[in-house]
Amino acid sequence: MIRLLQSTDAKDYWDLRLNALRENPEAFAISYEEALNRENPIEGVAKNLNNEGNFTYGAFVDDVLIGVITMLKESPSKLSHKALILGMYVRSDSRGNGVGRSLLQEAINKAKDLKEIERLNLTVVTSNQKAMKLYSNLGFRTYGTEEEALKVKGQYFDEAHMTLKIS
Repeated sequence: MIRLLQSTDAKDYWDLRLNALRENPEAFAISYEEALNRENPIEGVAKNLNNEGNFTYGAFVDDVLIGVITMLKESPSKLSHKALILGMYVRSDSRGNGVGRSLLQEAINKAKDLKEIERLNLTVVTSNQKAMKLYSNLGFRTYGTEEEALKVKGQYFDEAHMTLKIS
């Protein structure tokens, strides 16, 4: 089941986020250690989940959160025709079952419902070929690559910038 997360889901979201940062440090700008040092992180997550223009969806199996995706509307007026896909993650033991595709499709559908959104943008580490294939299969195209975008324990990772025109 996929549904929009509420502030009451903040602890489950935070626990999954920490798992994501620990298991796939190359996929996120913030490190696990930095996340652990945040002050009142669950309260911060609850607040973000209630922010206007923030749509965070969760995938659940037997009431356990196994995947998330956030679509964040750009707020300056000159950018308000765009939204960002952020923080997509599916637990490793739940991958390969279409969860990521379902989450991404939910975000795309929401963007289509919001008439002002004309374009969805995201970044993805180029070494994550499965994610890049998923995004491409759902219509995203690469418009640039940032070399050495992230540095994790002395290793550099490039990021692809991808976009989807919402019809």
